[in-house]
Amino acid sequence: MPDQTVIEPLHGSRRGGQAIESLWYTRCPVPTASSIAIDHGWLDAEFADEGITISSLRASEAREVRESHFDHRQADSFRQGGNIPPIWTRAGGGDMALIGLTWVEEYQAVLALPESGIKNVRGLKGRRIGIPKRVNDQIDFFRAMCLRGVLTALAIEGMDEKDVELVYLPVEETYIGADAASHSGTLWAGGNRARRQKADSFALIRGEVDAIYTIGATGAHMAASLGAVEVAEFGFNADPAISGGNETPAALTVSGALLRERPDLVARYMKQLLLAARWAEDNPWATAAIVAADVGAPLEWAGAAYGPDFHAKFAPGLDDDWIAGLKAQKDFLLKWAFIEGDFDIDDWIDSGPLEMARAML
Repeated sequence: MPDQTVIEPLHGSRRGGQAIESLWYTRCPVPTASSIAIDHGWLDAEFADEGITISSLRASEAREVRESHFDHRQADSFRQGGNIPPIWTRAGGGDMALIGLTWVEEYQAVLALPESGIKNVRGLKGRRIGIPKRVNDQIDFFRAMCLRGVLTALAIEGMDEKDVELVYLPVEETYIGADAASHSGTLWAGGNRARRQKADSFALIRGEVDAIYTIGATGAHMAASLGAVEVAEFGFNADPAISGGNETPAALTVSGALLRERPDLVARYMKQLLLAARWAEDNPWATAAIVAADVGAPLEWAGAAYGPDFHAKFAPGLDDDWIAGLKAQKDFLLKWAFIEGDFDIDDWIDSGPLEMARAML
């Protein structure tokens, strides 16, 4: 891990003298401290004294700005959520730093319909497992997530991809939709979000595949709606090698130039996330409501999908186990050619903002 960033308050400008007027953020539809801080307006308030506006990427209607959720090209931006896009960006030489992780266990399962006769992982041998494949996106994180989930379920019973038929289901729709601009709104909203598993769930219903993978509150809701058999459920497994995936650990990243030139602003952003995590721990029901709205699922599924104490797990950190989980994810993505180049996770991490933010509390 590199040396701690030196935090120097610079009030109003970069080291080169250019003023910063805007900061940007984006978050995935998963439990995050960012969602809490955004919902309460705490990030806006934190930077108002310097005349800095902080907005969601959705505040811009420009496609290239919104796509920064995946490639992190938007200057002066923060991202919190699934780890596959930032790993992909870093592997491609992207200039951004990893400044925090969180680990909130969530529902992960391989599902089959009762009429398939599949009751357990052994029953998957020789059967067709559907994997959605986005054909118009930079990084197909959901395909990678589904594939790892399926392989994890198979490995529990000593099986692998050679024991099943993986059926890739093409999806033309892009992840990022064309929703109206919003200062603080999520990029994952409305019909676009609701259709995330349309291809695989419809293929399951039509009998074109025998099983699919799902995850999170929307996945738990879908499983109940289908009356599906949980062939394997492993999101709460105590072994992080089994429960790990795209969203465990979730990654907090920041533009490299912003971290180098205004580390004080990065630390203040992190401070608000730590304060939001404290608030979440003290307000479980209100936290569940915010998360449910952000992930697009009924409130009742928040606890079922993320566990009874998920509200106490929002604080970003850099725990060794979480870093090990991120390394395992990077190795999986490299093995399955989702990323082209290897890199050192430890060299990517900068602990300075987290340490300074903790000192501010």
